[in-house]
Formats: sequence, structure tokens, C-alpha cells
Amino acid sequence: MRFLILLSLVFCTLSAQCKEYLQHIVNDQGLTVVTDEGQFQLSFINPSVVEVVWLAPSADKPSFSLPDNLQKSPALLTETDNELLYKTADFNVRIQKSPFQLQYFYQDNLLVEEQNGFSAQENNFLLSFKLTDDEKLLGAGERVLGMDRRGHRLPLYNRAHYGYTTESEQMNYSLPAVLSSQKYILVYDNAAKGWIDLGKTDKNTLQFEAVGGRQAYYVVAGSTYPDIVKNYVAVTGTQPMLPRWSLGYLASRFGYHTQAEAEKTVSLFSKLDFPLDAIIFDLYWFGKDVQGHMGNLQWDLTAFPKPVEMINNFKQQGINTVLITEPFILTTSKRWQEAVDNNVLATNKQNQPYTFDFYFGNTGLIDVFDKNAEHWFWQIYKDLMKQGVAGWWGDLGEPEVHPADIRHARGSGDEVHNAYGHQWAKMLYQNQINDFPNKRPFILMRSGFAGSQRYGMIPWTGDVSRSWGGLKPQVELSLQMSIMGLAYTHSDLGGFAGDNWDPELYLRWLQYGVFQPIYRPHAQENVAPEPVFHSKKVQDIARRFVHLRYQLMPYNYTLMHENSTTGMPLMRPLFFAEQNAEQYLDVKDTYLWGDAFLVSPITEPDIRYKNVPVPAGVWFDYWSERKIQGGETQSIPVDIESIPLLVKAGSFVPMVEVVNNAANYSSDQLTLHYYHDSSVKTASGYLYEDDGQNRLALQQGNYEKLNFSAQSDKRKLLLSVRPEFGSAQYQAQTKARQLTLTVHNITHLPTRVLLNGEEMKPKQMLFHPETRLLQLIFTQRNNQQIEITF
Repeated sequence: MRFLILLSLVFCTLSAQCKEYLQHIVNDQGLTVVTDEGQFQLSFINPSVVEVVWLAPSADKPSFSLPDNLQKSPALLTETDNELLYKTADFNVRIQKSPFQLQYFYQDNLLVEEQNGFSAQENNFLLSFKLTDDEKLLGAGERVLGMDRRGHRLPLYNRAHYGYTTESEQMNYSLPAVLSSQKYILVYDNAAKGWIDLGKTDKNTLQFEAVGGRQAYYVVAGSTYPDIVKNYVAVTGTQPMLPRWSLGYLASRFGYHTQAEAEKTVSLFSKLDFPLDAIIFDLYWFGKDVQGHMGNLQWDLTAFPKPVEMINNFKQQGINTVLITEPFILTTSKRWQEAVDNNVLATNKQNQPYTFDFYFGNTGLIDVFDKNAEHWFWQIYKDLMKQGVAGWWGDLGEPEVHPADIRHARGSGDEVHNAYGHQWAKMLYQNQINDFPNKRPFILMRSGFAGSQRYGMIPWTGDVSRSWGGLKPQVELSLQMSIMGLAYTHSDLGGFAGDNWDPELYLRWLQYGVFQPIYRPHAQENVAPEPVFHSKKVQDIARRFVHLRYQLMPYNYTLMHENSTTGMPLMRPLFFAEQNAEQYLDVKDTYLWGDAFLVSPITEPDIRYKNVPVPAGVWFDYWSERKIQGGETQSIPVDIESIPLLVKAGSFVPMVEVVNNAANYSSDQLTLHYYHDSSVKTASGYLYEDDGQNRLALQQGNYEKLNFSAQSDKRKLLLSVRPEFGSAQYQAQTKARQLTLTVHNITHLPTRVLLNGEEMKPKQMLFHPETRLLQLIFTQRNNQQIEITF
């Protein structure tokens, strides 16, 4: 042992990278280890999550990614001559004393170990870990590189990539975090400008670099990939539930120039039978031109002469108003002097407002890290909310141009760059829930940091090319963000950049959009993004899918509830489908929508069949009811009116009839689909309902759940519907629900159907032998049992 220690000391001397243990201290904050290169604090912030902080560089730098006052979990420490063991029930950290090094084990399996750990080199901080030969690394935020990002060295600096298609190393939302095939998430908790090297420079080294910022990281463990994601979200924060209307069609373009244009668009949706839940105003609401007006942040009364009346008229139709805002105050804007006088702008070394030129004009930048600036900025939002504005779109929040030496309350531009959008969303969210406590925030943002989901952030994938190349990476982008807690990442449906008009491409994008978190066609106005301005054929196909989106609202709203309580994303990678499904880690164009649906968008023209990887189990083609055996790749036929869409046997899918918007949503008439197969012996699911807008519905008990279960054998199928009510009633709560239970894959008429032990009447049952559907119609009451005998 003495020889090995001496050998390691010689190696450390040569490499100048090793640290030596001196002593350790245990207190309420965790375990502090003193070395010859500083102190390192270890603490379990969850039994499956451990954080490591290099104290000296981080003493005055609180975390952005973790909530304030996060409670620590108790852990046990044991010591030997050359090792400390710090552990919870399943997760332990082995701390080698000489040379000082950390290894992470979960259920006795090595997950990851430091290479050199923390170090400083010139003006940069470094953090490195060892990689195994066959380890795959997902994550690092929005990039178009394939699911496995190993082998790349990537910038950690949020920056827009206008018109991207099938490859991009740098986009609006970078994350210093990876999910490994070794079953861990590793987060470098530092929002400064930097790099992540995923085995590019050294194939077996994962390295983070940063120009400053907090020197800390945490490792998240779990038994399965979904468990790891849930554990990560448990510490970084769950996404609050959005208003129900956010699941509907959101009309958007760059942009609506006048009140008359906006009102005409809304009336066309109604006239042509397209549901509509919101209209989103781009920058023309505060200025007639693209350049020169940013920072006005008040209605241009020439173009919008009666904005409050317009907002109220839309609201009476069930349509919400969302406004774009940016953090730039141009020197030519109406608020420039006000911003200067109130000291709300980030500054230069002389403590004067830092001004610079970018596309929109000469500008200053609001210092969202400053409390005084936050108050000033929020008052503008608050006044507009009093006018009836229902949601916010925060644009250019990378920030799009951000000088390295600009000074913020929390550091230089480079030190806080990646946290700017995060802090902006935090400002909006926290002030809104303080001043409008019952109203759920709606906050579109294209840039942020790890943990931004806890402030209700809804990211999108930036200014994508309006082309097939732009459509191809959208599933990959959303999945990479979803596994890091950002479950509402979505694309501008139809594509944003350019004037290309391809009806097939447009329809394929809108079809995919039914199964992404936010349904928002948005584009430059050269070609209208709204289907109401296109041909009858395009309208008819698009309408069918928009209607399907609204029929699925109870299912989708339940996914929203599940995400807000567990962290499970709405869009889920295929490797979530099975316990050990590493063979699906690289699948970037097929995914799960909740547990029930498998979706594989069409991303090429003139496709009649698509080869789709289908996980193990029995599945059904949603359109044809064809039974499909999983466990292998299947060739799925499609036409222009369909995409590959499968439903897993054992799934419960609640649906309703189409309404014109969520304001008229009701589950009084509910169709509950159950996809039966004898291979599924037991199954369960649920439906979550509340008023769709009260932020505190769950805490106040203003909700209802319908719990579903199934048991089957060769001769009998038992189904149950069990309501579960919160402690209080809520407005629009269903008093008497008419339930149509639609059981799929019933090959012949049952010999008997019992409802709570009594024979169902013939008029309550419909059997469709050609589609193998059995429909049972009854009034839903407490704890109902349905027994079907074959």
C-alpha cells in the first residue's frame, strides 16, 4: 500500500493535477474535506443526488440550477486509512485520500469517477471525469448532433442559430449537463461561458470548462432512466401546471401589424371551424417597424387604437392574448430615459449604462439580476396584465448580443450569460404569483439554464428553417431537453425562417405538432403560418389533426399533471419504454407521447411506408386498429392524412368531443378508450381534472381524479373506474358525467357484460365487428366495475 501511495504521489507531481487529503469535518451542511488545494463540500440534496462544491471559488456564488434553501438528506460517513465512504441507502461516494479523488456508486455499481476533478488553469476553471469505452452521453441542451453527443467539443454559450437544419453545435439553449448510458446525470452547476468536451480531445475524458462562475457539480442516480430523470427534477424543481388553454392552438406569426389584421385572423379561425385558444403578438404591437422601437413596451395606438377592447373581445370568445417582450431598451425607444433615470440597465466600468449596436438599433440591456431593475421591469408587465394580457413571450433572452465585459449585479456578461433567460423567467414567474396568486403563468422563452422549468419556462427550438431539413431534428431537440426537465420544448410548427411554401412539409409539421407539448405554428410572414390562409385541401387535413389535438385534451392535461408532480416529460425517448432498452438510446425520430402513444413523424416527402422501431409488447395502429407485435422494427403504411401513430396495449386514453377552445372544455361527455389484449394481465391509468386555470388547484384540493384499472384472462375482462376527489369543489366541476367506455380489440360479441353486478341493457352497448370495438355507455358514478365475459 505504501508503495502504491508513493507511486501515485510521483505521478501527481509529474502531472501537477492531484490533490491531497488533509482532514474532514461533518456538520449540518454535509461533509467538508480539506485538501492542499482547498476545501470541498459534499452533501446529499436527495438520497439519490449528491452535490460537490469547491468552496473557495464559490463562496459568494449561489446556485442558479437548484432552488434556494434546498433541504439536505442525511448520510452516513465511515473512514479507513486511505478512504472515506459517504453514503445513503443506495448511493455512495468513495473519497480516496491520496491522491484525493471521488468515485460514485449506485447499488454497488460504479457510475462515474473524477479524472482530475476541479482545477484552475490560467483564467479558466476545469472539471473532468473518466468515461468508459462504450459509454454514450446524451444532453448538453439544444444541439442537432444525434442523440449520443460523445465525441464532440461544444460551446456552453446560449446563442441563436438562425435557419438551422440538420446540424448545429450551438443554439439558443445550452446545458452543462449529460445523461449517461451508465445511468447517471451529471450537472456542472455553472452558468458562465465555457465548453463541454465529451471525449473529443481525449476519448475517455468528459471535461467542462468555464471562464468563471460557481464551481460545483452534482451527480444524479437511479435504477432506471425515468427514475434518474425524476430524481433530477426532484432537486431542480418540477414544472408548474400551465393553464389548460396552453394545450390548444396558439395563433402566432412575425407578426400581426394591426388590430384589424389580428381581428380578421381570429374571425377566420371561427368561420373555418378551427379551434383557437390564444393569439400571440410579435414586436409590431409596440412599433410599426422592426428597427428602432424595441423597449417601448407599450401599445402603438396608431396600429392598435383600442387594445383593451380588443383583448376583452378576444377573451369573451375564449381567446387569450400573449405579448412578446425583449430585455433590450433602445436609445431611440420611448422608455430609454426612464430606464436610465431608474438605473435599470447593466453598466460599463464607469458605472454608466452600457450601450452597444445590434440588428434592432443602439441599445442598453436590462439587468434582470438587479432587484431595482426587476421591480421596474415587472411594473410594465403588471400594468399590461391589468389590461387583460394572459401570457408572455420572452424573446432574444440568450441575450442575443451580450458583451463579455458588461456588468450585472451577479457578475460580468460572460459569467452570467447562460443564466440570463433563467433569471428573466424567475422574475416574471415569482412576481406574477405574488401579484396574481391564482393565475397560472404562461412564459415562452427560448433561452435559460438547468432548472428553469421550475419557473414555468416554455422553451422553443429557435428560428428553424422552413424546410424538410428543419423538420428532421425537431424530435431530437425536444427529447434532449425533456430528459433535463424542460418538458415543454417545442418547435415553430411549419418552420420559421424563409419563404419556402411546401404544402406537404407544412402538413407533416402540423401533424407532428399534435404530439408535442405546445401547438404553435409560427413563421416569418412571407408565407402565412396559419392554415386558415391556405387551400381547402390543406385546411381540411390540418383541421382533422387540430381537432384530434382538442379531442386529446384530457389525456394531454393529465400528462401535464404527471409532469408537474413527478417530472416525467410529455415527450419521452423510446428507451423509457422498457427496463433495459439501451438499444433505443440513439433513436432520434420516434418517441413516446406519455405512456400510451408511440409517434414517428414523417420528415421526408412522398413517404408511403416508414420503418419504425417498436418496443416490446402489443401495439395497435391508431388509424386502422391493426395489431402490431413489438420488439422489432415495423413497416408502417402512411398517406398524406396520417403519420405512424401506435397505441400500446393496456393503455387508457380519455378523450372528449371537439370544442372551439379550452374556455368551453368539459368532460361531462367523456370517451374512455381501453386498448385490450389478452397478453396484458393488469393495467392502470388516470385522468386529472380541475378548472384549468387556478394555480393552487392541487394544493387547495380543487381537483378530481378518475383512476382506471384493468384485469384480464382468456375469458374475462374486469375494468374499474374509481373517482378520487380533492377536499373542495371547483368551478365547472362535472356533476354527472356520461361515460362511453370504448374497448378495443374485442374480436366477438361478449356473452355477458355486467355494470356493478347488473346486466347492461342492449341500448347501452354497441359492438362494431369490423373495427373490433365494444362501446359501453353509462353515467359515471363512484367505484364502478365493468365485467366483460367472452
